[in-house]
Formats: sequence, structure tokens, C-alpha cells
Amino acid sequence: MSDIFAFNGATNSGYAQPAALLGDAEAAEGIPLSMRRAALPQWPRASEPELVRHFTWLSRRNFGIDTGFYPLGSCTMKHNPRVNEKIVQLAGINDLHPLAPESHLQGLMSIFYEMQEMLAHCAGMDEVTLQPVAGAQGEFAAIRCIQEYHRSNGEDNRDKVIVPDSAHGTNPASAAMCGYEIIEIPSGEDGRLDIEAIRAVVGDDTAAMMVTNPSTLGVFEPEIAEASEIVHAAGGQMYYDGANFNAILGKTSPGLMGFDAVHYNLHKTFSQPHGGGGPGSGPIGVKSHLAQYLPKPVVDRTEKEDGLDGWKYFWRVPINSIGKVQQWHGNAGAVVRSWAFYRRYGRELEKMSEHAVLNANYLRHRILNPSAEVIAKIPAMPVDGAPAEIVKHEFTLSMSPFKDATGVTGKDVAKRLLDYGYMAPTLYFPMIVPECLMIEPTETESKEVLDKFAEDFLNILTEDPELVKNAPHSTDVGRVDEVWAARNLVLRHPLGN
Repeated sequence: MSDIFAFNGATNSGYAQPAALLGDAEAAEGIPLSMRRAALPQWPRASEPELVRHFTWLSRRNFGIDTGFYPLGSCTMKHNPRVNEKIVQLAGINDLHPLAPESHLQGLMSIFYEMQEMLAHCAGMDEVTLQPVAGAQGEFAAIRCIQEYHRSNGEDNRDKVIVPDSAHGTNPASAAMCGYEIIEIPSGEDGRLDIEAIRAVVGDDTAAMMVTNPSTLGVFEPEIAEASEIVHAAGGQMYYDGANFNAILGKTSPGLMGFDAVHYNLHKTFSQPHGGGGPGSGPIGVKSHLAQYLPKPVVDRTEKEDGLDGWKYFWRVPINSIGKVQQWHGNAGAVVRSWAFYRRYGRELEKMSEHAVLNANYLRHRILNPSAEVIAKIPAMPVDGAPAEIVKHEFTLSMSPFKDATGVTGKDVAKRLLDYGYMAPTLYFPMIVPECLMIEPTETESKEVLDKFAEDFLNILTEDPELVKNAPHSTDVGRVDEVWAARNLVLRHPLGN
């Protein structure tokens, strides 16, 4: 049943479309004529078993972390423990209404408070809000806090934000949404921050510098403390993009590096499903001098009255809050799932980072150091886009030498990996690495999975170039004209009304 819209197996049975959809006067009473259909929509008529089979067939066409290895660099697509789902579906959590009074939300608010405290501790921050529901929204909210901080000091002249050329694209976009001019600085030859380039652009008009550490190349910035000192000496603030927090948790923190604000990706570091699997969550943490500007509300607590033991939780609005950046109280489901993950692992979260770094370095070594027999079959091995001998949780490969030798591009290799049953790695990002493939295995993959991926990756490099150039061959949709498709979007089924 590949196309249910062309299927009509349930003769005179199955789901009946309501008569109110047509111009039946009695059934459509109260519906304006302009909103009534002249003809029924072309929905299929299917019995329940046929409908179930259709949606089961659809589910098999999806690829996700539950169906195979998902080495999407910078996205940290790790396993999502099912116990998290059990906890978030408990009646005392799942059935709450956001408009319920505080007295009815004490359990959930205690979870929120604990998450605020945990996130602040892990990042070396003083206060946290769980309001933002995406990393980019967290960036925007944190930059707005910094903006209000400068305004309160009478420094409206600070209108520039410094961003490395290896940054996530959301960094300059978020700052630009706040009205800032973006100053891009080039990376050094080793892909790391160029301290002298920072000195050259920092001044009394600097509002902030936005940095991801480890960077998108998967390497740690050893001079980050010096960079922070340079920006702070000029009166600017340091913003930490927490997309790669998975690599440093328990080892160091943005606070120790000199950052004033940070956003967290609960849908990366703390296992909340994201992408097609679920919505994100992007809380922000700040040092005390920025706390009064946090988005509202935050959860606070006081001792219970009347001599009762325990805590009473309440919503608190920071005195100079930038306001709400999201309806209600953030993505409550994502917070609870991430809280369950944290409560399960506690201090062992440090091992999470250790294993993520170990897996990335192991897989990188397997790809860049194949056997002599394999090397002999490959016209040109990919050159590592991160020259450091040790990377953190992810690494980049430049496929330029392979492209020059065979005509096969990084995109071709990524599409061919689909035939082997993998999600393709991140492609052509960061843009400072030519023909870039960006690979992140995360801590949840086994050695066997990594060995198999390395073998398949290297095997692709020995295949007939024409076979690779025309991949994928096993997917429902093969190689398409991407430029044409982008300009001629089809957003509905051709038979749908």
C-alpha cells in the first residue's frame, strides 16, 4: 500500500466523511456558505486494518536514532532512554494545565527548580531560566539580557557582537535580531581562535563575543581564558554557545572559562529527543550581574509556613526581566525528560563526556588510519579538517583531495552512506573546511557500530566513482535535482484538497 490516496479497498465501508463538509443545509447549519465544500475531499476510504498498515508502512520509511547510527555532527543525536518517557507521562506531570495555580504545580515546579540549580552548577553560572524552547531562542534571550545590561549602564554605543567564522549560523542571526552589527573574525591556521584577530576588533563598541567551545571543528580552545580577558577588559560580555556542552560536562565549565551567559541544549546534552523526534529546549544561565534581566518567570522557593517542613515553590519575575520569550513556562516535557536523565546518572554525567570524546577519537582514528591494503585502494585519503591530534566529541573531514582525485564530492559520499543504512553526517559545515563531513558518534554507540561504520565509509572510497556519484540507490527517493526542488517546493499531496 504505497499510496493510500490511490487505494480504495474498503468498498462502502471504512471511515465516513461528515456530511457537514458539503452543502447539506441541516448538517452544515451555522457554517457560512463560503466555507462549505462543493465536493468531498479526495480522502481514501480504508478500513482500520488497512489504515494501520498504511501508517506502519510510513513509519518504516522514517530514519531516526532508534533505527540506526545517526552521526550528525554538532547535533548530538544520542539514545533517548525510554524511562524518561515513562516519567513524563505520569498523571501528575502529563495532565497538568499551565494555568493551574502554583499550589497545584508544586511537584513540577520542584523539578524545574532542581533543573535550574543543576544547570547553573554544571555551567558555573549563578541563575538559570528554563523559558526558551530552542537553542537559537536561548541565544536570542541571552543576548537580549546582555543588551539590557549595557543599556542600564548607559552604554548604548555597544552595538557590535564578535563571532568566529567557525560559529553556528544561529549565533550571528540571533545577535542580528537584537539589532547588533556582526564582526566576523577568521580562525587561525589550526582552526582555533586567533587571539590577535580578537584584539584587533575589540573596542568600546563591543557588546559581546559569542563562542562555541569545543568549536564546531571539534577542538578545544586553549586560549579561551585569554580571549575572555580581552573582551572583558574592553567592557564586553562573553556568551557561550552550549551546543557542544556534551564534550566538557564535569571536566570544566563556561564559568571557569570566563563566560557571562550560556545556553544549554537539553535536546542534545541531556537526551531530550529532537529534530523529527521531538521539540527542543534551550534554557539560559547567567552570572549574577545579568540575572535581573532573565526572561520571566523563574522558579524560586521559600520555606513552608506554619512550621511545616519542606519548601514552597513559586514563580518569580526578575526585576528588570526582558519579558517572556515563550508561552507558559518553557517546554515542560523536555525539562522533565532531561531531569530524569540527570537524576539517573548524577555525578556519572562526567563519564558521558569521557565516552563521547573516546568514541569520536576512536572513529576518527579508524577512518584516518586504515590498513595499508585499504589505503592502496583509495586514490586520495580525506584530509582531517581539525589538525589537532586529539579532538573532543566530534571531528571534521575534508573530502577535497578525494574529490580532486576521483570527482566524488563530500555530498556524494554522504548520499552513498544512506545505501549502507546510516544517516548521513553533517555536510559542508563548518564552511571553513572545504568539502566538509562532520561526524559525531556520541557516547551511546558501541565499538562494534563504530567499527562497522568506519569499514563501510572506507569501502565507499574504493567503489566505482560513478556508482557513488549517483547514490542513493536503495531509498524510496533517489538523487534529485536539489536546486529545482528548492525552487519548486511541493508541500501537499497531489491528490489532497
